[in-house]
Amino acid sequence: MGYLVYILRCGDGTLYTGCTNDLPRRLRAHQAGRGAKYTRSRLPVELVYQEEAADRSAALRREAAIKRLDRGAKLVLIAGGPPGPPGGARAEK
Repeated sequence: MGYLVYILRCGDGTLYTGCTNDLPRRLRAHQAGRGAKYTRSRLPVELVYQEEAADRSAALRREAAIKRLDRGAKLVLIAGGPPGPPGGARAEK
């Protein structure tokens, strides 16, 4: 399985961006409070966006690029609008 970059909407409405090579396992970890420290106190989380990356390095670069976007640009990305920095996108609502 390749790498994915994903965005979660947390229970408090904030957005969390991460990357993984096993999205179902990572989502279970987030929901169980064993994911990132950021999401532990903001449960539940909902997957709102994912995009494929060629490899781990590309996924980490794309994750960093998305994290640099402001909230409005992230919401456009989630809604399926034009992506932020190059990397291609596929939105999941």
